[in-house]
Amino acid sequence: MALTLDTPVTDRFRLTPPQRDALARLGIASVRDLLYHFPSRYGDAVASRSIDSLGKGDTAVIFGKITGLKASKGFKTKVAMADGTVEDETGRIHCVWFNQPYLASMTPEGAAVRIEGKVSERRGTGELYLSNPKIEVVNKLPTGVGDSLFGDEGAAHSLYPVYPESRGVSSAWIYHAVDKLFKSGILDGIDDPLPGHILVRYKLPSLRTALIWIHMPMKKEDAEAARKRFAFEEIFLIQLARQRARAAYRADPAFVIEPERRQVDEFVRRFPFEMTAAQRRAVDAILKDFGRGEAMARLLEGDVGSGKTAVAAAAAFAAITTPPSVVGANGARARQKFGSLQMAYMCPTEILAAQQFESFIRYFSYLPIRIALITSSGCRIFPSKVNPKGWTDISRSQLLSWIENGEIAAVVGTHALIQKAVRFKHLAFVVIDEQHRFGTKQRAKLVKKGDEGPGGGKASKGLSEDAKASENEGARQQARHPFPEEPFRPPVPHLLSMTATPIPRTLALTLYGDLDLTLLDESPAGRKPIVTEIVYPSKRDETYERIRQELREGRQAYVICPRIDEPDPDKEAAVVARSVKEEAARLKESVFPEYVIGILHGKMKPAEKDRAMKEFADGRIRILCSTSVVEVGVNVPNATVIVIEGAERFGLAQLHQLRGRVMRSSHQAYCYCFAEATSEKSVERLKALKTAKNGFELAEADMQQRGPGQLSGARQWGVSDLAMDALKNLRLVEAARAEAARLVDEDRSLSRYPSLAAGAASYGDTIHFE
Repeated sequence: MALTLDTPVTDRFRLTPPQRDALARLGIASVRDLLYHFPSRYGDAVASRSIDSLGKGDTAVIFGKITGLKASKGFKTKVAMADGTVEDETGRIHCVWFNQPYLASMTPEGAAVRIEGKVSERRGTGELYLSNPKIEVVNKLPTGVGDSLFGDEGAAHSLYPVYPESRGVSSAWIYHAVDKLFKSGILDGIDDPLPGHILVRYKLPSLRTALIWIHMPMKKEDAEAARKRFAFEEIFLIQLARQRARAAYRADPAFVIEPERRQVDEFVRRFPFEMTAAQRRAVDAILKDFGRGEAMARLLEGDVGSGKTAVAAAAAFAAITTPPSVVGANGARARQKFGSLQMAYMCPTEILAAQQFESFIRYFSYLPIRIALITSSGCRIFPSKVNPKGWTDISRSQLLSWIENGEIAAVVGTHALIQKAVRFKHLAFVVIDEQHRFGTKQRAKLVKKGDEGPGGGKASKGLSEDAKASENEGARQQARHPFPEEPFRPPVPHLLSMTATPIPRTLALTLYGDLDLTLLDESPAGRKPIVTEIVYPSKRDETYERIRQELREGRQAYVICPRIDEPDPDKEAAVVARSVKEEAARLKESVFPEYVIGILHGKMKPAEKDRAMKEFADGRIRILCSTSVVEVGVNVPNATVIVIEGAERFGLAQLHQLRGRVMRSSHQAYCYCFAEATSEKSVERLKALKTAKNGFELAEADMQQRGPGQLSGARQWGVSDLAMDALKNLRLVEAARAEAARLVDEDRSLSRYPSLAAGAASYGDTIHFE
């Protein structure tokens, strides 16, 4: 069988069961996956030192054989560790790895290893040792320490790749597997998706050359050129996918909504606060989009508490109270001959959906419109016949019927909104809150609700009563169409996505390339900046007294822990961190015995979580000990203090989201980051949280601080770490965006570039924001 990029690795290599499992964990199933499993960094054998040349305080790389590696616990501290001895031709040195006992079972006795770290000296004895050095098993030792890692090429080939590995498959195994693929001739017939003119314009190597340079660079510049090429390619393909989606979405007709600005201003004046200039700019941009005749696709990015819901409410008012128009093929506009339009507001959690439902009631209660809430737990309708000033529970079937008939103007809900049973008559406006928590398919499903209800006119084969009704309604829509000579196409709704997660500009330009970007970069008037403090163990008791003072004044507090339960002491690799259950018990027993302390975490049943949140919102629970489950959708204005245990374990964006839970009122808010680690890197990251003025500034600092392989791209955003690292380069991102837009403008189908079209299509559904 001919070797191709799609050939399974199991057909090409003889693998043991542990190797199969390791490759699966690394996401390597095919030859293509193996070739695109890039090194995370490169080592330089020339820069290594002999053991006898080491001195106290040196940071060095050594090669040698490791012996006596075992797992143990500290005599006094009981900290789990691994320790062993590394030996080369010149001497021996002891190595110790604290909190990493698993290394003893991962590294074979007598293995050739590369060790990198700082040399320390034991008090009293003067013995040199390495504490928590980086360790990598290598296939061979470099020249001067035994046989060369690269055989006969050792003299000319001093750079060696270091790959992400997993137990069962080492970095050295991956290197030699790639070498075998290269020698098989797999690169000879490989198609390069990037057009030649782009390679020339940006001085990028061809795909064949880039693969060789990234896996087996002769010099540092070759590796950097290859990484630049693959980063550009990935960002370019993502941009192509987003630009094609943008063009396709805007090719469909949309409702033209042109409200009287005086009425919108009157609606806004009813808010219990004055809109910021940033909010007013956002409303202006949305209303301008509404009047274009093509579907709006806009991302509203605002810091925690910046007033995104108010902007969405103003846009919703315009959509559901303004008689719409349609645009004919010749550009003429005419009013539609049916009643009001509908809007849908989708939230990631039931807590947030219920909160936004209540907000919409406050905004719209003076108007004769109906507002509904739909979640998996039940449905509600406002106003209630029994209580015109309140809502009431309603059966799902009744609510779905009213939505389908167009009797409900505004529908707030969770993922329940995208179920097949939910059908709108004239859906004109869609809001997706915390958009990063939904995949693109989920977003698309809600947007498509605009053309699948009775008003959508979807023709069917007449096999059911529903299908016949849909076909008949389509005919009625055609008859009512202001331009009867033109075929009726159901308008698609305008889309407003919102997020409070701070996203660096380059990341937003890439992942949200199909959306126009609006920033809410101002805080509401009267909102005090939060006080953020980094608290080390010696200051813990003093900080508790500050928190007690806030509690005495009637305020409430969150305590966030990384774990739910205590770690299993029998597990070597268990993460040692404070847990919700144990910390709540400790605080009650020895710190705040006079206050009611509750717990909240993801393993609780929905009813238990709702009860805990209600008791906290009502003030019955004064301290809520929780995991990061409170990151989104929790709004308790009286809570002004948040303690984050093990703060160094959270990402900066997540820390900012957690901090936002207490930025909900005009009271002074406090965030105490309790840190255990004192490494320079941890301190630098937490200081960025303390000094950043807003989430946008923090996101940029986070991206700049993190190094290659640390941006969690594949895990968080759906892109590789290589591309995430390249997002620090604004010029590269803007160049990829400009080239993608140019190609899509010329030919949306990319018929001249089939490889490029296939590459872009592969990113159409895989990019996600969860």
